[in-house]
Amino acid sequence: MTRPYAEVIGDPISHSKSPAIHRFWLEQLGIEAEYRAQHVTPEGLAAYFESRRDDPDWRGCNITIPHKQAALDLVGDPGGIRATIGAINTVIRGEDGGLIGTNTDAGGFYAPIAGLDLAGRHALVIGAGGAARAILFALSKLGIGRVTIQNRNVLKAAALLSSFGLKGDAVPLGSPVPPVDLLVNSSALGMKGQPALEIDLASLPDDAVVYDIVYAPLETDLLAQAHARELATVDGLDMLIGQAALAFELFFGAEPPRDRDDELRELLTPDRGPGQAS
Repeated sequence: MTRPYAEVIGDPISHSKSPAIHRFWLEQLGIEAEYRAQHVTPEGLAAYFESRRDDPDWRGCNITIPHKQAALDLVGDPGGIRATIGAINTVIRGEDGGLIGTNTDAGGFYAPIAGLDLAGRHALVIGAGGAARAILFALSKLGIGRVTIQNRNVLKAAALLSSFGLKGDAVPLGSPVPPVDLLVNSSALGMKGQPALEIDLASLPDDAVVYDIVYAPLETDLLAQAHARELATVDGLDMLIGQAALAFELFFGAEPPRDRDDELRELLTPDRGPGQAS
């Protein structure tokens, strides 16, 4: 007997904590379903979606690097994500049976900083990929005053600012950090198996917030440097769990038990004691 399932796809994928998150919620709610990790290369992305179109047990997938923009060309876009965020991180089956894309990254990014007043403030975003698009979309809705983007491809970063109607500037990766109110690493730099993020936070004011979407390792060098400065931080699990919660409801038709977040974080960080995750 088969069971409904959803999965996360990416290249690489072994680092993903999404299976642990969704399996925890499925168990807590007593839902008979599965959540898997599936390694999908860029060359195999189209074939992956084709193989899932006629699978009645497949409820959808989450998408991680490097597929968040490429997947847009392979699924439906009834919500107009291409014209707004320009990247998707979730695909589900629509009522007509077709595959449709959406984005839960923006909501996941927003949730941990919902209490901040960012209107008119200055943010630095590192990276200009699919995650950056969701983050810039959220910042635009929060009324951010100015955004500086650091990226290897400065023209790509400048185009992103323009597409979201944001004031700011695009500078090369590794440029000096301006005294911003919010610093967000939206790139894979600092992730296990990826190059380090070389950065100096000395210019940040004491009330700045440092947000790293990388969660493997959870205590990145960026966050360690912020903690040494006693700056407020948001780690990658906050965004990951937030976006996963929105996707879980789309996949399985039930709200996840967010009152168990502390237990979930301990499950995801076995090498850290209770309360150590920032």
